[in-house]
Amino acid sequence: MNTHVVTHPDQPERDGTIPRSRMGRRIEKPQTRMTSAARPRRLPYLLVGMLLVLGCTAGGVVVATSVGNQEPVLVLARPVTVGQVLSDRDLREESVAASSRLRFIPVRSKSSVEGRPVAYSLPEGAPLTRNVLGAAHVPPAGQAVAAVGLKAGQFPPGVQSGNRVAVVVVADNGNTASSTSTAWDASVTDVRRDATDQAAVISLLMAEGDARRLAAAPAGQISVVMVHGGGQ
Repeated sequence: MNTHVVTHPDQPERDGTIPRSRMGRRIEKPQTRMTSAARPRRLPYLLVGMLLVLGCTAGGVVVATSVGNQEPVLVLARPVTVGQVLSDRDLREESVAASSRLRFIPVRSKSSVEGRPVAYSLPEGAPLTRNVLGAAHVPPAGQAVAAVGLKAGQFPPGVQSGNRVAVVVVADNGNTASSTSTAWDASVTDVRRDATDQAAVISLLMAEGDARRLAAAPAGQISVVMVHGGGQ
């Protein structure tokens, strides 16, 4: 007995191919494509993060360097005139950029500055250097330094560099009633006393015309008077 097995025309053959359909059209085997989800691109974010870290680091270095170049120095707390002796109230502390060309006086050297005269008239806030300390330098334009030799009674015993004074010249006309006096404003730039402290040579910074007239006045007719706001 013959057994006839009917094979379904649409079933695949053993070699994996699909036979033609009854209409003669070949049916292609469907292919399944596995698509994986796209991974997020993290590289730009990593770069941004690295740049931020580098930027913060660089900024910190700049700030640290800037702070490291600051140093506390002495500056004038108020204006001073040539020859004035510096005291504690004339000085204050301020941080300025360090410079190898300008030798600012550090705060730790304050004790060596107090008691020394300034060689120039300086405004408030001016940083102090060694060059501005010491004996008076060339007077400013329109001013001059006159020196007068005085005896005890012609000047106050406590007069010193930096004092503001009035220089009084009394003209002796032979008659006390008719005597006249002239007074000029001046700043003391130097005082040199003798060993007995009974005589002194006082250097005075004043208007050039006044200095010329003072130099022509007889020494015995000159007196120095300390005035209000005269410093030490």
